[in-house]
Amino acid sequence: MKQLTLALVAHDAKKDAMADFVARYENDIRPFVLFATGTTGGRVMERCPSLSVTRLKSGPLGGDQQIGALIAEGKIDALFFFVDPLSPHPHDVDVKALMRLALVYNIPMALNPATAERLIESFRR
Repeated sequence: MKQLTLALVAHDAKKDAMADFVARYENDIRPFVLFATGTTGGRVMERCPSLSVTRLKSGPLGGDQQIGALIAEGKIDALFFFVDPLSPHPHDVDVKALMRLALVYNIPMALNPATAERLIESFRR
């Protein structure tokens, strides 16, 4: 059985929520190959030092695009992107491009912890 790959991205105001989520579901997430944008990956690794996370560049410095490239290459099986809908984001174009790629390549995408939880449950089956 193929090892699944999960990408983790979170806006600044949602990075703690992502780290909390991963910590809560650490045993379920452990079997995944994990990629994350720089700061998000750092927060996750601080909370869950036993997880192996490949950290890419920070989102505004190209990390969103790196994850988008991995999606386009068929190397990402699911995307957890915790979005902060209440704050402006200077790299909003990159964010939209990443979400567009997830839609084009038909990969499951969770934009909040509730949806991510449902995806985790579906991976248990």
